[in-house]
Amino acid sequence: MTRRIVFVCAAGPSIGGGHVMRSLTLARALAARGAACAFLSTPEVAGVLDAFGPDMARTETTEPFDAVVFDSYALAADDHRAIAKGRPTLVIDDLADRPLAADLVLDAGPARRPEDYAGLVPAHARLLLGPNHAPVRPAFVALREAALARRAARGPVRRILVSLGMTDVGGITGRVVALLAPILGDVTLDLVVGAAAPSLPTLRALADEDPRLVLHVDAQDMPRLVLEAELAIGAGGSTTWERCVLALPALTLILADNQIAAARALEAAGVTPCVDVNAADFETAFVAQAQSLIADGDRRATLSTASATVCDGRGAERVAEAFWGLM
Repeated sequence: MTRRIVFVCAAGPSIGGGHVMRSLTLARALAARGAACAFLSTPEVAGVLDAFGPDMARTETTEPFDAVVFDSYALAADDHRAIAKGRPTLVIDDLADRPLAADLVLDAGPARRPEDYAGLVPAHARLLLGPNHAPVRPAFVALREAALARRAARGPVRRILVSLGMTDVGGITGRVVALLAPILGDVTLDLVVGAAAPSLPTLRALADEDPRLVLHVDAQDMPRLVLEAELAIGAGGSTTWERCVLALPALTLILADNQIAAARALEAAGVTPCVDVNAADFETAFVAQAQSLIADGDRRATLSTASATVCDGRGAERVAEAFWGLM
């Protein structure tokens, strides 16, 4: 019998599309096992699926499904119980800040510990913790060997990938480009944004005038862009794991409070320097870090080596296997 799984995710201009994207990766891993997956459709969720998962089923109701996956910080235990009605439940979380009614909890945070969920989950709940459970698309894993070989060659910085979330919260991509342009030399910037990004009109105008700027709207080829870059300016969300799988040295920008713990843990482990966009000295700190990373090949090599050890990119398979066992 086909197992039917409904995904209940958050998305929106202030939230971004990362919840839907990682859930989409997990849904594809479950579909590979024979599941029929569908996403509870809102206009925001539908927008992400239209761009990145047009073939994924949508539903207007959570009935009739055999299991539920939640990926929304706005939902807690009472909401989970009301929607799941006793069905097997997986909650994807990063915060450990509220009660969860889950049979499985996925939290990919590098510093997350089981005791962080003490008293927040049922006694029977299984915790899937750490970056090796992070859902990463197989297309990244397929390029891992090529990426490791490319990083080992230790070439100069020719391309910098700027990927700060498809919703471009606060127009951060435009701010970063303005800071980078004077220090780039002949380095190319690959700018990844969503079709609704606030910076997009400005970026289009800049790209028309500056051949160093290459704009990618709703990019479908992120694995290739990560592979071909020598450095990234990235957000502290779930795309962190994609960069780590392909050992891409990066400067991480903390765009939201829920990114702080993971980003700072990776910084402490020597994986990526971090800059908080809300800090008073953001612009000065950002330029100093960017200049250092562009100029210092040894530093980039050290970050690349550390990044490659964070995760292997097979998290979606591990989570799918664990969830499958509950149904």
